[in-house]
Amino acid sequence: MFSAAQVGIDLGTANLLVYTKEKGMVLNEPSVVALDVQTRQVLAVGEEAKQMVGKTPGNIVAVRPLKDGVIADYDVTTELIKHLMQKAAKKLGTSLRKPNVVVCTPSGATSVERRAIQDAVRQSGAKDVQLIEEPVAAAIGADLPVEEPVANVIVDIGGGTTEVAIISFGGIVSSHSLRVGGDRLDEDIIQYVRKQYHLMIGARTAENIKMEIGHALVEHPEKKMEIRGRDLVSGLPQTIEISSLEIQGAIREALLAILETIRTTLEDCPPELSGDIVDRGVILTGGGALLSGMEDWLSTEIIVPVHLAPNPLESVAVGTGRSLSMLKRLQKAQ
Repeated sequence: MFSAAQVGIDLGTANLLVYTKEKGMVLNEPSVVALDVQTRQVLAVGEEAKQMVGKTPGNIVAVRPLKDGVIADYDVTTELIKHLMQKAAKKLGTSLRKPNVVVCTPSGATSVERRAIQDAVRQSGAKDVQLIEEPVAAAIGADLPVEEPVANVIVDIGGGTTEVAIISFGGIVSSHSLRVGGDRLDEDIIQYVRKQYHLMIGARTAENIKMEIGHALVEHPEKKMEIRGRDLVSGLPQTIEISSLEIQGAIREALLAILETIRTTLEDCPPELSGDIVDRGVILTGGGALLSGMEDWLSTEIIVPVHLAPNPLESVAVGTGRSLSMLKRLQKAQ
């Protein structure tokens, strides 16, 4: 193996995915690192570290070093990438020595944030690091004809950010990045349960609620779920039942912010491309796209067909990996 391995990384707020041209998706793990508070030593990364969230003794803390799609803690992020690249190499059965890496960045990331991402990946042993904007990667991963002169509208709802972009001829015609994503929905659920029931629940419980009974439509078949947490008054564990209608109300504000960003992006679209959007519609990717009723709710609000990408969770990573061959052409278009 003389040529350097080609690797695509989706450095997400919630998950880190590694994709290689030869083997496809080789790694999909949560972007979580468990640290020893005193020594700052890394004890676990990925899935193993996520299991520790909210369950560790005082000297161990589980942190997410990425916030809103960009690096919040540089050293910990570098460690996370290093460990996960080693894991990916083990799965591939070859050593990923000095790979050529393409990493996606939110379209709203500043030049300082982009530089930090590049440096962190280089530190983890990459030879050459290229950046690609997240919406373009998501569009490539969703099998959209990004290089043709037609409007491809992509809405990528990730853990930390929502990216909305219109792509044509391999470049972004109009895009908006909003720092609202799946994490914000979890946070809103935690706050609602706290306010309404005086019950403290953790981030993992909130995420389970969102996945089980979260719904984007105001009118939907009601579902109920039992949840456990700590009563803020007595301090004792307590179980309550919560309804999907309540959860819809709790996350409504964040969903409306996402809708507003989509509308703003569509308003910026050149008239020549507007016809394409009416015909081809909008493609949803990212974990947030899997919220029940998301497609139906958006299509009624923006009166344009809305489709779910074939594999919303992996679209960005797949597109990042595939983009290696297209990068030169894409750079010319930008």
